[in-house]
Amino acid sequence: MDRLLQGVQIRINEKLYVKDPESSGLGKKIIKFSIQLINDIGFESFTFKKLGVQIGSNESSIYRYFENKHKLLLYLTSWYWGWMEYQLVFATNSIKNPKEKLLKAIFIMTKTTKEDSDFSHINEILLNNIVINEYSKSYLTKEVDVENKEGFYAIYKRLVSRLAEMITEVDASYEYPTSLASTILENGLHQHFLKEHFPSLTDCTNKITPTQYLTHLVFNTLNSTTDE
Repeated sequence: MDRLLQGVQIRINEKLYVKDPESSGLGKKIIKFSIQLINDIGFESFTFKKLGVQIGSNESSIYRYFENKHKLLLYLTSWYWGWMEYQLVFATNSIKNPKEKLLKAIFIMTKTTKEDSDFSHINEILLNNIVINEYSKSYLTKEVDVENKEGFYAIYKRLVSRLAEMITEVDASYEYPTSLASTILENGLHQHFLKEHFPSLTDCTNKITPTQYLTHLVFNTLNSTTDE
């Protein structure tokens, strides 16, 4: 799969940036160091001024790429979900058995992230940490409906649709495939968060992974409807 991902360009909504950061060395530097800085200090404390110090550039140069830090966070999380979508498609495309395909999809969406050397300016491990800890801040805003109409969450919604289709292939009688699909994505992030910060609120440990829990949840849910 790694060879198939080489040369892949993840397309991000053009309204999220002023200038495409992938188009220049400075833009890629902004992406690289913003991931590192947000991971280190958190999104609330992150500012373009602090990022400018990190990259040795004026704050104004960052505004030539991104209107504000909210748009930057949306760009980073969109890139992450695009990267996940490519992995999902390549990993499941040749699988014919519906249950095996869904099993693989749950694994891809909920596993612990490993760094992908195909994108040298993006540390996927740190970006995964950001998505786990900060993703909800990209949509829990007053502007979410307007941003949704602008297509800012299109990649994430497409992922949910792909998973929902796989769920229906396993059990066409199940009435809530989209709700279950979004639960896989959201709860996958949440279980990783709980495991790290509130271990008493989850059964996930170093031995029991979010993937194991969600696989059990999904297939027991589908099996129960099939057995009725």
